[in-house]
Parts: sequence; C-alpha cells; structure tokens
Amino acid sequence: MGWAWAVKQESEARRWLVASGEQPIFTTRAHVFQIDPNTKKNWVPASKQAVTVSYFYDVTRNSYRIISVDGAKVIINSTITPNMTFTKTSQKFGQWADSRANTVFGLGFSSEQQLTKFAEKFLEVKEAARLARDKSQEKIETSSNHSQASSINGTDDEKASHAGPADTHLKSENDKLKIALTQSAANVKKWEVELQTLRESNARLTAALQESAASAEQWKRQFSVCRDENDRLRHKIDELEEQCSEINREKEKNTQLKRRIEELESELQEKETELKDLRKQSEIIPQLMSECEYVSEKLEAAERDNQNLEDKVRSLKTDIEESKYRQRHLKVELKNFLEVLDGKIDDLHDFRRGLSKLGTDN
Repeated sequence: MGWAWAVKQESEARRWLVASGEQPIFTTRAHVFQIDPNTKKNWVPASKQAVTVSYFYDVTRNSYRIISVDGAKVIINSTITPNMTFTKTSQKFGQWADSRANTVFGLGFSSEQQLTKFAEKFLEVKEAARLARDKSQEKIETSSNHSQASSINGTDDEKASHAGPADTHLKSENDKLKIALTQSAANVKKWEVELQTLRESNARLTAALQESAASAEQWKRQFSVCRDENDRLRHKIDELEEQCSEINREKEKNTQLKRRIEELESELQEKETELKDLRKQSEIIPQLMSECEYVSEKLEAAERDNQNLEDKVRSLKTDIEESKYRQRHLKVELKNFLEVLDGKIDDLHDFRRGLSKLGTDN
C-alpha cells in the first residue's frame, strides 16, 4: 500500500512539476535522508550528494509542498499541513514527519545558516497552509449556511402548506447530499483528468520503450561490428606492443650503456682531479722537506733545553729537600736550646731569689 502511494506521489509530482509551470518560492541544497521503515531509528540516504530542495505553491489545490528531485527520481513530495513540525536535531540537521507518506524526512545542510533559513521558511509556509485551511473551512461553512437558509425557506413554504417536521429534515439531508454529490462529481472529473494524463504518460512511455527496444537492436548490431573491429585492433595492438617491447629493451640497453659511459667519464674526471692535486703537492714537497728539517732542528733544540730544565728541576728538588732537612734539624736544635735556656733562666731566678734572701738575712 505504501509502495503504491509512493509511486502515485512520484508520478503526481513529476506531472505537476511539468504541467504547473510554477516557480519555487524558496530553494536550497541539502543531503536528503529518510527514516528506515524497518527500525524506525536509522537514517537511510535518499541522495548520494547534495540536491535541490524547494518549497512550491500549488495554485489549483491551494497547498504548499516540499519537492526534491535527484535526476529523474522524485525523492521528496511532501504536502505541508498545519500539524507538521520541523525539528532541528543538530546544528546542521533537521527533520519532519509526513503522516501521508508514512515516513520521516531528514535534511543535512552544509551550514547552520541554511538550516535556520529552511526552518524559518517552514514555519512561514506552515502558517500559510493554516490560513488556507481556515479560508477553505469558511467557504464550506458559508456554503453550508446558504444551503441551510434555502432549507429554512423551503421549510417556511412547507409550513405554509402545513408540512411535517420530518419532511423538513429530509429536505435538509437531501440538500447536503446534493452538495456532497456535486463535490464528488468535481473530484471524479479531476481524477478522470489525472487518469487521462497518466494514460497519455503511459502511452508515451510505451512508445519510448519501443523506440528504446529498436535502438537496442541497432546498438547490438553496432556492438557486434565494433567487437569484431575491436578484436582486430587488439590483435594489431598486441603486435605493436611486442614491437614496442623490443624497442623498449633496446632503449633500456642504450640507457644502461649511456649511464655506464657517464659513470666512467665521472670517474675519469675524478682521477684527473686527483692527479692535478698530486702534481700540486709534488711541487711543494721540497719546501715541505726544508720546513720539516727546520722544525726537526727546532724540536731537537727544544728537547735539549727541556733536558737541561729537567736537570735543573731535579737539582732544585734536591736542594729543596736538603733545605727542608736542615730546617727540621735547626728547629730541633732551636727547641733544645730553648729548653736549655728555660732551665738556665729558672736557675737564674732561683739564684736571684737566693741572693735576695741572703741580703735580707744580712
């Protein structure tokens, strides 16, 4: 049932886009998704890339639609009703539910500004749809009131003729049925027009299919001829490729020989450079020899001076050791002398005290 409704909606959208000639009132680009009908949770991509999504106004039906076509396929044909709600689920993604299509559409935008503009337009179109519905209801109520007025007039006439209230009720119901019948007839005419359009479209598709079948047979014959020609050319190409492979092998050999010659030339240049360097070095060898002899003499003189200095250092070390020994010996003798001197001083003090005592006694 849902598949048949989707096919009908797609056919209706294509026919309306072709026949209406209406310009979209708002257009943007987005990636289109539909809710998975099995899980009712996961999103299924309806387009491989960003496609055009537009708001259209259907003058004949006084309704607003969101329509998107990917190539020859209609992927969105949603009639906006006042009960619909567009919900932003992220900064760049929004969705709305279509109960007639029994699905939920999702749009992924490249920027938050595009999502905001689309949502604002959705609210605007939703309000316009509500106003259109209210106007339609007012027209129906006006028509109903007019029918009721006519029924009341008829009732007055019947009252004048002394008719019963049951006849008045039947008269009112009959008028309502006439109005419904008139509307049904109008709908039947509209559906007949749509059916005729579908039949014409089917006839055109059948003719196009027959032309495609004839073209397919012609293409098959041309394909057979092209396949034979392709086989012949492929055989010729194989022969040429074999010849080209031999030429490529020769070219590769020549390339290797050229590379070897370049390497040999490079080695020859290096050897010549080394030979020039050796010649330059041979020219300065005598000067280097004389400088070497001069340096050797200086080195020998320095070694002799160094030997003499080492002898002097050893002699100075010996003198220092002897001086240290004499200093230690003198310190010992000085200590002994000081001890003897202290003893003499003590004796002198004792002697002085004795003299003082003798003087006191005398």
